[in-house]
Amino acid sequence: MPAYDKSDLQRRMSGAVDALKHDLAGLRTGRASTALLDPVTVEVYGANMPLNQVATVSVPEPRMLSVQVWDRSNVNAVEKAIRSAGLGLNPISEGQNIRLPIPDLTEDRRKELAKLAGQYAEKARIAVRNVRRDGMDALKTDEKKKEISEDEHKRLDTEVQKLTDDTIKDIDAAAGSKEKEILQQ
Repeated sequence: MPAYDKSDLQRRMSGAVDALKHDLAGLRTGRASTALLDPVTVEVYGANMPLNQVATVSVPEPRMLSVQVWDRSNVNAVEKAIRSAGLGLNPISEGQNIRLPIPDLTEDRRKELAKLAGQYAEKARIAVRNVRRDGMDALKTDEKKKEISEDEHKRLDTEVQKLTDDTIKDIDAAAGSKEKEILQQ
């Protein structure tokens, strides 16, 4: 059984890209996005639950989020969780509905967020390079066990490198567009 598995490498590399896109979605750009509240967990019924399991989050206008809490008794807990999430949002309660106006970003905050987007991208690149290393190691193992020839090893090496390069291009594109979105406000 060869140790090299191309589909596994592709799956792991695309997993790194997906994780990056999820991280980037949580960065505030001055525009309202429901993904902004993804990291918020609310303490309700004696457990910590993601906000989207106790309320509906929507974007009624470009600079406003609306959180419709399903159970009236959880409104204060949701409000507290949003305030303490460190997102710089100030909830305004109206019954079971909580409005969240999105404030303008300062220039310094924009630069910080762009830098953070770069750090997320670097983390993803490192993950992809680790997957590449695993793939290369698997090829060496297969060649030592005489499961593949030296020529086949070289060909597959090139294949792994191309997969890595393409994935890193995707990462750079995602991070670049997010940084541009953050800085152009």
